[in-house]
Amino acid sequence: MDSFELNKIIAAILMVALLIIGIGKISKIIFHVEKPKIPGYAVDVEEANQASTATVKSVEDKVDISALMAMGDATSGEKIFKKCAACHSIVKGGKNNIGPALYNVVGRQSGAISDYKYSKALAAHGKSWTLEELNGYLIKPAKWIKGTKMAFAGLRKEKDRASVIKYLNQNSDNPLPLP
Repeated sequence: MDSFELNKIIAAILMVALLIIGIGKISKIIFHVEKPKIPGYAVDVEEANQASTATVKSVEDKVDISALMAMGDATSGEKIFKKCAACHSIVKGGKNNIGPALYNVVGRQSGAISDYKYSKALAAHGKSWTLEELNGYLIKPAKWIKGTKMAFAGLRKEKDRASVIKYLNQNSDNPLPLP
């Protein structure tokens, strides 16, 4: 191959490169698009999250506890409680395990057992374990009290929650009257 052939190949490559650049410049002139002053779309992520959290909270607050408690029974609650028994004891005078003892829990102040080290969030919660509070907590503990160290996924079924709450209420010196 002589130098003339090599020059033709290099010229063809340069011509194609110049043609591509030229077509790009010409198309920008023909199809001129004005750029917006502020690029992109404004999306209020904060407000959407707050609205959905507020909606979930209001739905959870409006649970008819008497209708919910009518769904459950303490015998099935005892069976369902076996999920909890890995960390909690339910017997009178029972010791604290990974989680605190739950005998007399219904009606008790949250974070009230003195010889158990609660998470800061649960110790600062400051509410009593009413039927409504237990229902909300058992749906998903980490969501109900943010910062709790309880790593339980929760009980999604209303009947299961009602049964466990009835079982917890039954295991008390002074069970609360059910609605």
